[in-house]
Amino acid sequence: MPLNNTIARVTARIEERSKDMRATYLDRMRQAAEEGPRRAHLTCGNQAHAYAAMGQDQDALATGRAPNLGIVTAYNDMLSAHQPYERYPDLIRTAARDSGATAQVAGGVPAMCDGVTQGQVGMELSLFSRDVIALAAGVALSHNTFDAAVYLGVCDKIVPGLVIGAATFGYIPALFLPAGPMPSGLPNDEKARVRNLFATGQVGREELMKAEMASYHSPGTCTFYGTANSNQMLMEFMGLHLPGSSFINPNTPMRDALTVAGAKRALEITALGNEYRPVCDILDAKAFVNGLVGLMATGGSTNLVLHLPAMARAAGIALSLEDFDDISSVTPLMAKVYPNGLADVNHFQAAGGMQYMIGELLEAGLMHEDVQTVVGTGMSHYTQEPRLEDDTVTFVEGPKKSENEKILRPVSDPFQTSGGLKQLAGNLGRGVIKISAVAPERHLIEAPVRIFHDQADVKKAFQAGEFTGDTVIVVRFQGPKSNGMPELHSLTPVLTVLQDRGYKMALVTDGRMSGASGKVPSAIHVSPEAADGGALAYLQDGDIVQLDATAGTLSCLTEGFLSRKPATADLSGNGHGVGRELFAAFRANVGLSSDGAAVVV
Repeated sequence: MPLNNTIARVTARIEERSKDMRATYLDRMRQAAEEGPRRAHLTCGNQAHAYAAMGQDQDALATGRAPNLGIVTAYNDMLSAHQPYERYPDLIRTAARDSGATAQVAGGVPAMCDGVTQGQVGMELSLFSRDVIALAAGVALSHNTFDAAVYLGVCDKIVPGLVIGAATFGYIPALFLPAGPMPSGLPNDEKARVRNLFATGQVGREELMKAEMASYHSPGTCTFYGTANSNQMLMEFMGLHLPGSSFINPNTPMRDALTVAGAKRALEITALGNEYRPVCDILDAKAFVNGLVGLMATGGSTNLVLHLPAMARAAGIALSLEDFDDISSVTPLMAKVYPNGLADVNHFQAAGGMQYMIGELLEAGLMHEDVQTVVGTGMSHYTQEPRLEDDTVTFVEGPKKSENEKILRPVSDPFQTSGGLKQLAGNLGRGVIKISAVAPERHLIEAPVRIFHDQADVKKAFQAGEFTGDTVIVVRFQGPKSNGMPELHSLTPVLTVLQDRGYKMALVTDGRMSGASGKVPSAIHVSPEAADGGALAYLQDGDIVQLDATAGTLSCLTEGFLSRKPATADLSGNGHGVGRELFAAFRANVGLSSDGAAVVV
């Protein structure tokens, strides 16, 4: 099947827009690569410091010509998704030795859990942690002793930050090693039901805690299709994972075998061998377009609308919201995974998962086949799935049909003919909405607004019974310059309860919602933000706002609202407490959310 015209047009537009930036980036990467293996440029003293703690590997590092693999890890045992990484360095070092090579933990990067900080002050550091992770990855690789790198990261800001770091060191190969989702626990819809009952006071905290602990119960990624699992999808669609590796459960023989196979593959593609594949060649416009297609086909996280432009810019690629919108318009929604449906990612995997989906999209001309990946040239490698034979991974042809069309459907019969994200634009600015879980009758909301400057005040108004009709709730001064752009996911139960009472509800904010949100229409990432001269600062209670997801518009219908004096907010409290003092420079210098809300790229 020839490439879809819109996919081809958007790719060409991105390449033209990025031409100069990409050329400069590649020139720098080629120059760095021409200098040869990095360790050759270290003095004897430099090398002695680098190898002093390496025990049995010291001689191989000091005198050998075999590659040295750098491990950049986001391990901690506070994140369930990252706890399995505790064992990975030993697995990787052993795999390297078996290949006659070496491996070292180059450095660690921070990894915070949005599930822990949701609705808490710490969430104001969450988005900025992505840029800190990129910086930390840069520090780890700055020792200049590595011929390739493997990246251990799963969750929300961690993978985007690691990709930014990997792209900056794009002259060496990069391979991402996932940890996998936890086994299925309490069904996500039952967890949501208990949350809603708690929000209305029908159950107590003891029952809520029981439900939450039954949902998040073991090592591995949370099983709903939020940002963490969207990240894993993205790495596979962009050719940075081994095929079929995204959703294998932790601490299983297959998971360990894939980790070993990934480490060995990273060693095979260094400049010291015959298959040199620097990551700068993989991270091109076609790879990012494939990633966008994957995001739309799976109904992925809105957070990636922020992360992908920043990731792309690190590789000399310029993405815009227009690209997201156009690709969404032609990409069918093929998956229904919670919150878009009742299934979790383990059910998605069992139904055929990534291999079935990629095969369908390639066959329909909706993805670029002619791309570079860590396993070879051609996206068709990712229609294969792993099998375990005598503790060794082999790859076989993946499924050709869905095992459950309530979860995963073919391109010819999708859940929706277009993807899960839509750009919104109008006199209130530019933003996005995730519509894959929003009922069609709620795609158009026109109602009076209630203005809030803090999500806690929305909850107080709800508890006081102040919402008695159709309402557009505006939560402003939540952008990156204001307070780091925290997720407002803790509003989901409130909004859902009000919607279930029969009211037409919508959220409009310059902040974020979690990738796990979606049943209530939410215009998010509205840019420019209120603290940066955005139109949201001019709204007042009672103004009529229209959100039209079908037309892609977000507008205030009250005449003359922009002639008012804009509201201001007391943001002094956002600058201290729980580490916020350390991020003043980030808040002062962050870019627009429509460009990725980045500081370092």
